[in-house]
Amino acid sequence: MALTKLGFIVTGSDLASRMIMRSPTFEMIAVGITSPAEGPAVACGLVEEGVQLIELCGGFGPLWTSRVIDAIGARVPVGSVSYGPEAIEGLHAIFGPQA
Repeated sequence: MALTKLGFIVTGSDLASRMIMRSPTFEMIAVGITSPAEGPAVACGLVEEGVQLIELCGGFGPLWTSRVIDAIGARVPVGSVSYGPEAIEGLHAIFGPQA
């Protein structure tokens, strides 16, 4: 079976939105949420819409990734973005305290 429908959930303070990217053979639904706590419900909705795979942004971390997997009953694979130690400086520049 080919991947034809992907769900991506991203967190951010002003990201309450939804975007769909389509081609003749593929669809990606990206959903922005304001808190990882919203992730389990959004993931359940995406599974009901027929996504075959869910990707979570790095803001979910292992705890909320686990909660998403539990919420959907492992009906589809769930992956999460992670960053290695080489990314710490760049992440701090983006998300750390602003001068």
